[in-house]
Amino acid sequence: MKLRTVIVDDEPYAIEVIENYLGYFPDLELVGKCSNAIQAFQLLQQKPVDLMFLDIQMPGINGIDFLKTLKNPPKTIFTTAYGQYAVDGFDLNAVDYLLKPIALDRFMRAIDKVYQGNAGKTNIAQIADKPVGDTEAFLYLKVERKTIKINVKDILWIESLRDYVKVITTDNAYISKQKISLLEEMLPENKFVRAHRSFIIAIGHIKSFYAYSVEVNGHELPIGRNYKQEMQRRLKAENFHFS
Repeated sequence: MKLRTVIVDDEPYAIEVIENYLGYFPDLELVGKCSNAIQAFQLLQQKPVDLMFLDIQMPGINGIDFLKTLKNPPKTIFTTAYGQYAVDGFDLNAVDYLLKPIALDRFMRAIDKVYQGNAGKTNIAQIADKPVGDTEAFLYLKVERKTIKINVKDILWIESLRDYVKVITTDNAYISKQKISLLEEMLPENKFVRAHRSFIIAIGHIKSFYAYSVEVNGHELPIGRNYKQEMQRRLKAENFHFS
């Protein structure tokens, strides 16, 4: 069952950021975008909503006053550039309080709190954030118009293509509009290593290595000069030995 979600914010860019982040989570269905409290109020009368991302500083009625008017409000995550409203937000039993600009990892933790309050829902911590050694960790990758679930254990390497990334798995390759730095933050640190500014490599899939390259699945991938020392340290920890 999906969580019906609405975004209320007077800044188009802020709406765009949250909408992009929601694309990682198929369990969250965006049913509306509103630029002020009046529009949000009308939408809530017309559609069932489970989760609301609510900006605080908006023209007319601010987010805090708007939430106070609702008898049966949906679960609410406040979004704002001003930290001084945090106490008011939690006094209203908000699920979380996100400061702009919102980082993806912080967004994920907020969604995790939502799921923790919904028995039977999938926990967002399954997305590349499981305990060490858990082979069922996965992440969602937006590819063209659909979202693909990729098991972390199947990833061989990730290559940066400027504003895109290519994720190479044991049986496929996916290209997504994404920064490699964001994926680096999402992947289990003990399983992957940044070998080059354009490459993240799954340590367990490395078959052999040279001074400035490693072999993965028959492909030779570069080790950047600035990454060589850390790469050697990580490989030695895995019982590789440089001559």
